[in-house]
Amino acid sequence: MIGSEIHKFASELWPINRSLTGDGVRETLQKIKKHIPGLEMKEIPSGKSVFDWAVPKEWSVNEAYVLTPSGQKICDFSENNLHLLGYSTPFEGEVSFQDLKQHLYTLSDQPDAIPYITSYYKERWGFCLSQQQFDRLEDGKYYVRVDTKLFDGVLNFGEFLIKGKSSKEVFISTYVCHPSMANNELSGPTVVTFLAKWLAEIKELEYSYRIVFIPETIGSIAYLSLHHKHMKKNVFSGFNVSCVGDDRAYSYLPSRNGNTLSDQVAKHVLSNINPNYKSYSWFDRGSDERQYCAPGIDLPIASIMRTKYGQYPEYHTSLDDLKNVVTPEGLNGGYWALRRAIEAIEKNKTYRVTVLGEPQMGKRGLYPSLSTRKLSEQPRLMMDIISLCDGKSSLIEIAEKINVPVWTLYDLIEILVSHNLLEAHE
Repeated sequence: MIGSEIHKFASELWPINRSLTGDGVRETLQKIKKHIPGLEMKEIPSGKSVFDWAVPKEWSVNEAYVLTPSGQKICDFSENNLHLLGYSTPFEGEVSFQDLKQHLYTLSDQPDAIPYITSYYKERWGFCLSQQQFDRLEDGKYYVRVDTKLFDGVLNFGEFLIKGKSSKEVFISTYVCHPSMANNELSGPTVVTFLAKWLAEIKELEYSYRIVFIPETIGSIAYLSLHHKHMKKNVFSGFNVSCVGDDRAYSYLPSRNGNTLSDQVAKHVLSNINPNYKSYSWFDRGSDERQYCAPGIDLPIASIMRTKYGQYPEYHTSLDDLKNVVTPEGLNGGYWALRRAIEAIEKNKTYRVTVLGEPQMGKRGLYPSLSTRKLSEQPRLMMDIISLCDGKSSLIEIAEKINVPVWTLYDLIEILVSHNLLEAHE
């Protein structure tokens, strides 16, 4: 089961402290590159204008912790990288408990969870801890050490381009900017890594594939600022990949248009994998689809997920782990849902029958020689396919009309093409 391999890779990436920028992103990309040798690591300098934004300063962490009045070390970054507020500015010194509380973040409704909190665009320092731990804190003087740096550096991202027979592109995007959380972060880049490995092994792809590993929001904005003209011209389908690792649900979030090929394929695949999948609206958006589908960009990008971000209780907390939330089975399901979708796009041709009238299937060995009341499934499907191949309906549309998963038609199409009964029609 490929989900086990993906889960193992996620475990390897788990300890790394990722953020918008820094060594954690670079280390993560280097590990991905071991699986995808063709991955190119690129960078954009701090301060560069990207549309209405600017690339932030680079952030690095040496250590961070708090010492209680009794000398106990708490909120230790080395024990859990969620303890430190993302992008904390450096600070060292003694503070009163009253002052310290202004820099502490908890979740009262999830008392055993460490929350994931960031302050990317306003300078401050802080720590995150469970409500249970906070409730045990004593009054007095606390020693705080936040050994971090914010400096002019770079924002890194990974890009993998696979050229197919056509210059038309399928775009796949995932993000590498969260610390140790499993479904919200590691499921996306690990599943995409194995999808990229699979695509790279296919000798002749119909389409080209543009696959990126980026920091969320600022990464997609920066990437689009460099490539949007090319992408608007060439990208005809694609997916934003996030939260594909648990085994509780399947989910779909549409493009802003809502009726692109990506949307059609996503709904077809999910309805045939799990008819009870959860369908969201564009107004439930929250990840990089916001950038890819923004007015003026309007890329045909949809999302296939397991349980959607924000819709599971462990979201953005230390409880989002590789044991209780993300499982090999969940990752396996996420991988195959996306792979089915990519295969459907790759094979979604329009075919035309090459003969007038209904073809004589028996002389080609494609129809039973005995006439009975019941026709076996394969000949029936072949005849249904032929009846719909008018050069106008795509394979996805035919599968929808016949009410079967599109992947059950691939081999039958090949048989009919090999007998010169069908031809691909532009």
